[in-house]
Amino acid sequence: MSTQPDLLYSEEEEALRAAVRDLLTDHCAPADVITRTESDAPHDLALWKLLADGMGLAGLLVPEAQGGQGASAREAAVVLEELGRAVAPVPYLTSAVVATEALLACADEELLGRLASGRTIGALAVGLHLAPDAAFATVRAENGTLHGELTGIADAAVADVLLVPADDGGLYAVTADAVTVTPQVALDLTRPLATVTLVGAAGRRVGDAGPAVRRALRAAAGLLASEQLGVADWALTETVRYLKERKQFNRPVGGFQALKHRLAQLWLEVVHLRAAARAAADALATGEDTDVTVAVAQAYAAPVAVRATEEAVQLHGGIGMTWEHPAHLHLKRAKADSLAYGTAGAHRSALAELVDLQGP
Repeated sequence: MSTQPDLLYSEEEEALRAAVRDLLTDHCAPADVITRTESDAPHDLALWKLLADGMGLAGLLVPEAQGGQGASAREAAVVLEELGRAVAPVPYLTSAVVATEALLACADEELLGRLASGRTIGALAVGLHLAPDAAFATVRAENGTLHGELTGIADAAVADVLLVPADDGGLYAVTADAVTVTPQVALDLTRPLATVTLVGAAGRRVGDAGPAVRRALRAAAGLLASEQLGVADWALTETVRYLKERKQFNRPVGGFQALKHRLAQLWLEVVHLRAAARAAADALATGEDTDVTVAVAQAYAAPVAVRATEEAVQLHGGIGMTWEHPAHLHLKRAKADSLAYGTAGAHRSALAELVDLQGP
């Protein structure tokens, strides 16, 4: 019998949020993130060490017996909300969620434990744009070595180990020094993409690629909604704060009726997004109606996050258009996330099939 999803945050989840937000407030200032995007090393590995080593967040989804925290997707969702709010340049989604979920579908406990500690960063070598049920590219397995090229791999530049699907149906662990990683131009400078080239790379088979990739991408799509919620909630909160302070004709800009209507509409959409994102996290944690709930969340999340960040840029006026203001970081993350792990349209199509509501 299906139970109702629990959309509320527990006391433990709120305490986790407060701890992560405090850490990001101290160590992830918007000006520092912008400076990093202009450098050759956009990832903040010092911040990653604090999150993974200091707080144990890299192993939230890993059972305690395998070296993790034994938490669930609900806790990981809270972390992703806060990382989205700060547009933190750390490989949490790609390593602690996607690569970790892929390994949970395999039997390689040693590598899973290394990822759970955060000392090893993993990346699943599947294009960031792929939806959970989409066909994915593979490399050629030949005499124990791997040959081929994979594109659009998020955070490959900072990964210590890549999980590479091959044409023999296997998922192989390949160390970063055995491949060539070439940066690609990406809109979101805080989550860089790369092409991974393998020429006779040695790989160790960790499991079957099909179920591992599908599990990883489903969890990624569901928890990405929480990151999008964090991005959208920051945009709404900061815009309201700015419009209360900014004055025109000797009164706060936020007092004008037309802007009140726009903000009220945006608030409603963000509240609905929170419900959808929490439902997806709860479904991933409990296994109840997971495919449907994840598809609903992703079908709704992308347009709301993009609209919220576009409104933030516009309603901040001239300052919102500047490089120094963090609004552009959130807009780029929202736009990039709208293509990640399947577009809203792809998830609507998947949802139509799942609930047997086919179009004409």
